[in-house]
Amino acid sequence: MVALLDAYEAILIFLETGGDVLVVIGVTILIMWMLIFERIWFFQVPYRANRRHTLMQWQGRTERTSWYAQQIRQALVSRDKQSLTTTLPMIQTLISICPLLGLLGTVTGMIEVFTSISFVGTGNARVMASGVSKATIPTMAGMVGALSGLFAMTYLKRFAQRESELIEDRLTTD
Repeated sequence: MVALLDAYEAILIFLETGGDVLVVIGVTILIMWMLIFERIWFFQVPYRANRRHTLMQWQGRTERTSWYAQQIRQALVSRDKQSLTTTLPMIQTLISICPLLGLLGTVTGMIEVFTSISFVGTGNARVMASGVSKATIPTMAGMVGALSGLFAMTYLKRFAQRESELIEDRLTTD
């Protein structure tokens, strides 16, 4: 219990040191990872049932070579591919937003540094250091969030592409 309180306190100090933009970056990363975990769960549970249903629907057809049958096959493949890639554009957008929010944190932190210089002068290093930390911490957090999301996004895209190709291969015309 004490360890949890210490961790909570450390997070609060980190958020205070990074400024208000760090909270926005944290919420963005949280939403991004919630969507990533939703996709991973979808691939493991509901997609398997969808794939099985698609295969049974195609194998239940007696005729698979006509133009009409090929259009049904194409529709099944398309529906399956769409279910695989539903939230991937949103995840990709959140990945792209993370470094931009980090840049916003850099700008707001530097504005704080320049404001403190104009009021106090360059003699008080402690005041300037506070603004510099508010400038660098959000940048780091935005980049870490974007990189971690990028690795996950690569996995999700590869999985979706592979599964899409597999379902297309399994829906044969013979």
